[in-house]
Amino acid sequence: MTISGSTKRKAMIVTGEASGDLHGANLIQATREIDPDIVFFGVGGCRMAAEGCEILIPGESLSVMGLAEVFGHFSTIYRAYRKLKHILSGPARPDVLVLLDFPEFNLRLARAASRVGVPVLYYISPQVWAWRRGRVKKIARVVDRLAVIFPFEPELYAGENVEVDYVGNPLLDEIRITRARDSFLREHGLDPSREVVGIFPGSRRQELKYNLDVMISAAKIIHSRRPDLQFLLPVASSLKPAEMRDRLAEIQLPIFLVDDNIYDAIQACEAILTVSGTVTLQIGLIGTPMAILYKMAPFTYFVGKRLIKVPHIGLANIVAGEAVAREFIQHQATPENLADELLRLLEDQEYRRKTLEGLSRIPRKMGERGCSRRVARMVSEMCGRESQDR
Repeated sequence: MTISGSTKRKAMIVTGEASGDLHGANLIQATREIDPDIVFFGVGGCRMAAEGCEILIPGESLSVMGLAEVFGHFSTIYRAYRKLKHILSGPARPDVLVLLDFPEFNLRLARAASRVGVPVLYYISPQVWAWRRGRVKKIARVVDRLAVIFPFEPELYAGENVEVDYVGNPLLDEIRITRARDSFLREHGLDPSREVVGIFPGSRRQELKYNLDVMISAAKIIHSRRPDLQFLLPVASSLKPAEMRDRLAEIQLPIFLVDDNIYDAIQACEAILTVSGTVTLQIGLIGTPMAILYKMAPFTYFVGKRLIKVPHIGLANIVAGEAVAREFIQHQATPENLADELLRLLEDQEYRRKTLEGLSRIPRKMGERGCSRRVARMVSEMCGRESQDR
């Protein structure tokens, strides 16, 4: 660990998600602008590394979802936890621990930091509004400050001994359309005169394991009915394009892989089939009609169905407060159902109009820009010196 000899103030930052890597990178950049005396190290991906974070453990090595999946990766996860716990109490201990999402791992790390007196900032806090609300008291015991991204979250912690700041949503700062649709499609080998269907299979290998095959089967049905359509599949930064190409090598479909600006890819599509997660909110902010699916290990689904307390799983629907995109979960996520919904979004103009109308309400419900900069000020303050930002 090269950062141990630094005389600058240190922030350990930890995330295991591709979306967390993006938000972490923007936070590091914003912190550098207002307080360049802070250096970052910890767990993340290539975007955080590009902003100068020393990556001790790649986030993708820890990124698993569901009880069954965690058991299969327990030794890797435990070794990472032990390594970070040791740093928290050693000579290179950070001035602040910044946690992004990834709650099952990060809450344990927060407890370890709390025990040795390292201040904890939790950014994009655990979704206690969706499931396991009993964690509110646990979070309040081990976290010093919470930076929450939905306006309804602060009231969940009312009466608890933890400082909660609503900072807005980081996606509002990250939306960047860099190319017109036609030039983007031509650059990636697609025909701009033909409609494009997006296939967004997620950023975790477990998501690919349970969702990619059914998405490809749905694409085959769509292509059989509409051979004029093209398919675009973005490859997340946590995955390798070569591996995805190998998985699709035997499939006789016009599927084009891109590892580019996600918002350019979203804008280029007329409709998108996507897994649940942050990506549904990214799609919703651009306003492209979508169908949401999610399949998981049977045991994980059995347990999760009894714990989750929200009417929707897609963040776009949760923020909108209504089903602006249909959701197909587990047994409902059949190739036929998914293909029918995508074709309806493309061909039923009244249905498409109502969908677009619902999606247009999402940006208005997400607060103001400047989220990363607000959290950067919190990092600076918790590192022991007030920000010089004006």
